[in-house]
Amino acid sequence: MSQEILSKLDTSLIDEISSSRDEPGWLRDYRRDSLRTYHSLPLELSPLYTKYTDAKKMNPEKVSLSTSTAETIPDFLTKRLGELEDEICIIQIGTNIIKVVVPDKPKSQGLVISSIHDAIKSDQGRVKRALETADSKDDKFTALNNAAFNSGIFVHIPRGLILEKPIHFLTCLSEDGHSTVSRNIIFADEGSKATLVQELYSPNIQTQQAYLELMNVNIAANAQLDVTTLQMMDQHAIVFSTRRTDLGQDAKVNWYSGLFGSMLSRYKIEYFLNGQGASSNDSEVIFGNNEQSFDIQTNVNHQSPATEGRVVEKSILRNKSKSLFKGMIRIKENASKSNSFLSGRSILLDKDAKSEAIPGLEIFTNDVKATHSASVAQIDEEQIFYLQSRCLSHQEAERTIVEGFLEPLSRKMSFQVRAWIAYLIESKWDDRELLINTDKELTKFVEIEETRYNENAEIEQHYKYR
Repeated sequence: MSQEILSKLDTSLIDEISSSRDEPGWLRDYRRDSLRTYHSLPLELSPLYTKYTDAKKMNPEKVSLSTSTAETIPDFLTKRLGELEDEICIIQIGTNIIKVVVPDKPKSQGLVISSIHDAIKSDQGRVKRALETADSKDDKFTALNNAAFNSGIFVHIPRGLILEKPIHFLTCLSEDGHSTVSRNIIFADEGSKATLVQELYSPNIQTQQAYLELMNVNIAANAQLDVTTLQMMDQHAIVFSTRRTDLGQDAKVNWYSGLFGSMLSRYKIEYFLNGQGASSNDSEVIFGNNEQSFDIQTNVNHQSPATEGRVVEKSILRNKSKSLFKGMIRIKENASKSNSFLSGRSILLDKDAKSEAIPGLEIFTNDVKATHSASVAQIDEEQIFYLQSRCLSHQEAERTIVEGFLEPLSRKMSFQVRAWIAYLIESKWDDRELLINTDKELTKFVEIEETRYNENAEIEQHYKYR
C-alpha cells in the first residue's frame, strides 16, 4: 500500500492506483491528463470568489492519499449498520466497499449497485461517458478527483423500474487518517423512479482528513430521482464535493442537503436541464458552529424550453462559523418559457458569525421568469424579547425562531427527511454526536412532522362540519 501527501502528488501514486485495479489504458491516460490540469489550476478560477473562499483551509501538507485504507468499522457506526442490514444499501469505509445489499426482486429487475472499479469492468461504456462529462478544466478539485479517485460507487436504475424503498449510500472515512477520493456515478434510465439517501461520517481523530467527492448523476426522460445528502462528519474533517446532474426531457430531481459537520464543506453543485420540461429542486440547510466554514456554489443551467429550476439555501450560524453562498441561473438562447428561482438566506446567532451571498443571473432569451434573492441578518432581538415574555428561555426563543426560519423550506421534504434534519439540528444545539438512526428518539421527530402535515386537513374538516 503506497501513500503520499497531497502537496507531493505525482504520477507514481496515480499509476499505482490504476495498476492495482487493472484499469484500461484509456483510464490511466485520463488520470494523467487530469493530474497535469490539477497542478496548473488555482484554488478558484473566478476572481470574484477568490477573496471569499476558505478552500485554503485544506492543508496539502496534512492530507494523506493512499491506494487503499483500513477496513475497520468505527464503533459508533455499529448500530446504524445493523439497521441497514435489510435495506438496499452500499457501505463505504475509506476506500473500501465493505457491503452491498440488493434484494432479489430489484436485482432481477435490473438494479445494479456496485463499486466504481467493478463497474469499470462490467459497464465500461456508461462509466466512460460519465467520466468524460466531468471536464477537469472546470475546477481544480474536479481535476484532482479525476486523477486520483481511489474509491466510489456506481448505481444503475433500469428503464421503468420504480423502487418503493430508498437506496442507502453510507460513507465513513477510515480510522487510519488517510483521505478518500470518491468517484460516484448514478444513472436513472427512462421512466424510472428512486430515492437515494447519502450519509457521510468520519471518526474523531486529531488529524486533517478529507473526503473528496465527484458525483455524476444522469436522469433520463420521464425519470425521477429524490436524493438526500446528510453530512455529519467530525469537525477535524474536510469535505470537497462536486456534483453534476444532467436531466432529459420531463425528468425531475429533488435534492435535499443537510450540512452539519466538518471543519470545511465546499460544495460545487451543477444542474443541466437538457430536455424540454426538465425540472430541478435543490434545498440546502446549513447549521454551523465553532469555526466551521461552508462554501456552497449552486448553478442551474437551462438548456431547453419550459424547464424549471429552484434553489433555496438557508444557513444558521453560531459562534465564529461562516458561510459563503454562490449561485447562478443561466438561461440559454433556446430555453424560452423557462422558470427559475434562486435564494440564499442566513441567520446569525452570534456577532462573530459571518455570511456572504453572491447570487447571479445570466439570461440570453426572452419569455422567461427568473428571480434571485439573498439576505443575511442577525437574529431579531425584538422577537427574542417577545418570546421570552411568553415564558421561553433565551435558548428556547432562538430555537423557535430557527424553526420558523426553516419551516417554508422543509415543507417540500418528506416526513423522514424533515425528521432527520430536525434531529440533527437538535443534536447540534445540545453538542451531541451527529448520527442518524431509526430508534425511538428519532421516531418522535417523524411523528411530529406527520402531525404538521395533517394540521391543514383537520382545519378543513373542522370548517366543513361546523
